[in-house]
Amino acid sequence: MPIATNPQLIILIDLLLSVVLGFSIGFERKLRSKEAGIRTHTIVCFGSALMMIVSKYAFGGEADSARVAAQIVSGIGFLGAGMIVYRQHEVKGLTTAAGVWATAGVGMACGGRLYWIAIGATLILILVQCILHLKYPIFRNKRAYSVKIEFMQTGDENLKIKEIFGTDRFNHLVILREEGKVVYSATLNTDQEFSSTKLNEIITQNDFIRSIERCDNE
Repeated sequence: MPIATNPQLIILIDLLLSVVLGFSIGFERKLRSKEAGIRTHTIVCFGSALMMIVSKYAFGGEADSARVAAQIVSGIGFLGAGMIVYRQHEVKGLTTAAGVWATAGVGMACGGRLYWIAIGATLILILVQCILHLKYPIFRNKRAYSVKIEFMQTGDENLKIKEIFGTDRFNHLVILREEGKVVYSATLNTDQEFSSTKLNEIITQNDFIRSIERCDNE
């Protein structure tokens, strides 16, 4: 039977388009070594298109396809939530989760036969990802580095420490008294990355500092 007279074969073309578009989005993510790559985006796009098609054609017009579309959106939200983690004082995976959510929308457009919308949205999504990954300061988030420091407090040394590391407060501050001297042990967060050489210079130039330890992996 010719494709033009077989509605189910035409529907397969919709599904194939969703696979191609999902693959394209996932390929860009794979190039950046993100958690969700080609397989995840392709399956999400394909699955969303398939559910749209089933809701539209499988029940003879008796079902409300808008309800299925709403469930796709909420279901993908749970999938995206599993990709978001908090590590090293940063939220990671948020952009990837949002990309998967948008990919589901592309698949829904394919299932609804909004071909130009699906193709255009894919191109826009890939273009936006590429532009926002350019190494311009306006597109870059500040990274937080954690430093554990121990120093003698006899005057305003705590203020000097804050000035050196560009922070305004200490975390987990512990004050000890050793042989009549006050010792501060604290953790601080800074958006400046200090190399081991730089940390050694700071200790050398400030004899009231007893030790500095980077703890970025906590």
